[in-house]
Amino acid sequence: MAQATTVLHFSGHQYLRHRLVLSILSGKPVRIDKIRSDDKNPGLRDCEVSLLRLLERVTNGTIIEISVTGTAILLKPGIIAGGSVVHDCPLSRSVGYFLEPAIMLAPFAKKPLQLTLRGITTDEHDLSVDIIRTVTLPHLQLFGVSEGLELRIKKRGSAPLGGGEVQFICPIVKQVKTLNFVDAGKIKRIRGISHAVRVNPQFSNRMIEAARSVLNRYIPDIYLYSDVYKGEESGKSPGYALSLLAESSTGAMHCAEAISKPGVPPEDIALLAARSLLSEVRRGGAVDRQHQTLVLLMMVLGSEDVGRCRMGEPTARTIQFLRDVKECFGTAFKIAPADPSDLDSMGLIFSCYGNGYINANRSLA
Repeated sequence: MAQATTVLHFSGHQYLRHRLVLSILSGKPVRIDKIRSDDKNPGLRDCEVSLLRLLERVTNGTIIEISVTGTAILLKPGIIAGGSVVHDCPLSRSVGYFLEPAIMLAPFAKKPLQLTLRGITTDEHDLSVDIIRTVTLPHLQLFGVSEGLELRIKKRGSAPLGGGEVQFICPIVKQVKTLNFVDAGKIKRIRGISHAVRVNPQFSNRMIEAARSVLNRYIPDIYLYSDVYKGEESGKSPGYALSLLAESSTGAMHCAEAISKPGVPPEDIALLAARSLLSEVRRGGAVDRQHQTLVLLMMVLGSEDVGRCRMGEPTARTIQFLRDVKECFGTAFKIAPADPSDLDSMGLIFSCYGNGYINANRSLA
């Protein structure tokens, strides 16, 4: 008789995405209850239900049970199938909300994933498609997932009506490499993308000039690119945004972005993005705050060796993620100050022993 698999048990609606990802990767069923049970509008939101549907399509044999009230779910994971998937995202969250879990799962699929998502491409809650293309995907390349990895932005879509479309293509790997990234280096260049859709195209240039006024004091190598989308490709709603990334001499990346708000001039949006980037750089580390969980997950799944990475202070999301990883994979991290002699330094070295995760779903043909 097959032994009964232990069901992981979590409560609350927070951190739902990474718990579902950990469940699918570890092959352990997960039960999440008390999802907004005290809320005036209890249960799962439309974006969370849509995410469950997407996971169901990307995998094969996954069973998802949602309680009548929607306040509890049980997910029994199948294998990650990959292949070609098209998904329409609800307008309550941007496509970044759905892309993040997909990026974590895609390298371990049976067939290379070709995922087309339609909806809002940039909003203030999640990573925008520009940041995912220029920063998140290069983080995957650190682990040897690189050949044929790309994100194409076919159409842009601003809130509230969306109308954007992106295509994410990810190759499969047998095993991810061990990371050893302890030298954050010095910032050597700043790159950025500003885009304005269905508004005056000058807004894009105004944002670039305002951002330069702040960033030129620090470094001369700044290139801010104005991305223009016209007609059908510019989505259904007006909006503009600026995404910035700072790259260091060792390849560490820090990113920040700011998105248009009603009644706020483009200059203020650009200044907000530039200052956010500087505060992100000040936190130090080789990985910025938004990408801590992705890098830590890949370190856990790495080959059976000690992986090390330098990071700034962990966010609340990262701390919870480390606890959940320990519950799913039994892997604990050793966290030590990067330079014990410097008391003002916020840098920490995260190290763990990879569990040698091998992609068993991979087609051997």
